[in-house]
Amino acid sequence: MAEMKVAADVDIKWVEVPEAQDIWEGDIVDAEVEGEQVIIVHHLDGTYAAFQGLCPHQEVLLADGTWDEITCVLACPGHLWEFDMQAGNGINPKGSTLYRYQVEENDGVIRVGIPQDGQTHYLKSYES
Repeated sequence: MAEMKVAADVDIKWVEVPEAQDIWEGDIVDAEVEGEQVIIVHHLDGTYAAFQGLCPHQEVLLADGTWDEITCVLACPGHLWEFDMQAGNGINPKGSTLYRYQVEENDGVIRVGIPQDGQTHYLKSYES
């Protein structure tokens, strides 16, 4: 599946995500940010990542899935599609991908960067 690219000259709107302020290391949280469903991961090493919050298969909320903070794998509750939440790449099936947002943390405040290009930042895949 092709990865969604955002042009380098597109403005990014940084939006604070209150739902993620107290997220523990090794945990995930979902939030609606500027009309887009986003899942935020606080990795065990202290870093953060943010991805589209809906499965690219059938738009099921990924945060309701099975999360393994050690392997960093999230399984969708719909059809058990699995994603590596370090990079957003599909494990099962391979080739599926999650859109990755920019994310930053400053003094406990988490902000997600939403491209201001008029598009919904959501990758889809229709494999069975």
